[in-house]
Amino acid sequence: MLRPLLVVPLLVAAVAGSWLARAALARWRDLRSAQTYELAAEQRPLLLRAGGAVVCGMCVTALMVVLALDGRGTGSVQQARAAAETAPAPASPAAAPSPARAAAPPVTPSSSPEITPVVTKFSTVGRPAGGELLEGAVAGPDGRPRAVRVWLPAEYRADQKARFPVIVLHAGGARKTADAELPDVFEGISSAVKLGKARPFVVVAPQSPSGTAHPCELVAAAPQAVADDAALRTAVGAAFRTLPAGPGGWGVLGIDGGAPCAAAAGLTRPDLYGAAAAVSGRYDAPALAAAGTEAPGSAAARLLLAAAKGDTDGLAAARKLQTALHDGKGRAARADVRISDVVQDYSPDRERLRLVRIAVQYLAETLARPS
Repeated sequence: MLRPLLVVPLLVAAVAGSWLARAALARWRDLRSAQTYELAAEQRPLLLRAGGAVVCGMCVTALMVVLALDGRGTGSVQQARAAAETAPAPASPAAAPSPARAAAPPVTPSSSPEITPVVTKFSTVGRPAGGELLEGAVAGPDGRPRAVRVWLPAEYRADQKARFPVIVLHAGGARKTADAELPDVFEGISSAVKLGKARPFVVVAPQSPSGTAHPCELVAAAPQAVADDAALRTAVGAAFRTLPAGPGGWGVLGIDGGAPCAAAAGLTRPDLYGAAAAVSGRYDAPALAAAGTEAPGSAAARLLLAAAKGDTDGLAAARKLQTALHDGKGRAARADVRISDVVQDYSPDRERLRLVRIAVQYLAETLARPS
């Protein structure tokens, strides 16, 4: 008789223990990431969740023991009842298959033709950082072709079966790709992989739109101006072995003038990008907070704002954006915004290399975690 009464608390304890264990694991990963970027993090939530999971596990074990002991008693009673029954129940005749059902033709898939994406031709234009840089033309939102560059890491050719996550790299100037503005950006991405800080990424650098000298200054008010759309994602997915477009395998990165584009893309489209990193940027904090309020999907945006220790204006802009988002409304207030301010080196180029490395490490670790 105890068995039906104990099943409900057993299930409750099991579900609660599983939830607390997952929450403790996620908190532990956040603490490890915080230590990596030298961010302040509190350990008390982790200890509470882990302790709760242990208590729930003990409860589940105790309830299982009680159920097992109760099952032995009920089992003997059932055997006695079975021995007392001498007449077996009459077997019901097997139902003959219906002629109509037997004659029905097998169900075949729909004969409607599938729409196959147009494969864009990409040609090799260089081999920076030990990888391969290709360029192709993909139609933009206005229908006119725009240049799209794709950097493949060295590991892409080494493993012909692997699929790679994607970083969309935004430029800050009009009608340019990010690698044209920052030729050493692939060195920073590659160094993060060589040092074991990140897994290899395919990097997609679309040409920024025209109409203004600084396109990223407009994307806060009009996020649809970001130079990434369905046509671009379809072309990249058809031509290269990448993970499917979505928050599980695609991130976004912007450096200097491209940083506001990356921040806007990450805040307004968390359903497409699992993480965003903006390096050494200047941001329109109120506009970005307002744009992130109505972000689609249920996942919270995850954003890293990185600047060198000596970049006082960049760090001030990052903190202002972080405050505006936390004080905002809707999905903007739920954004997980982190700031990295520890990089210091003897030259701006060295600092940018290290900042890119930190940004790629953040993207790799964040994309590996469920949102």
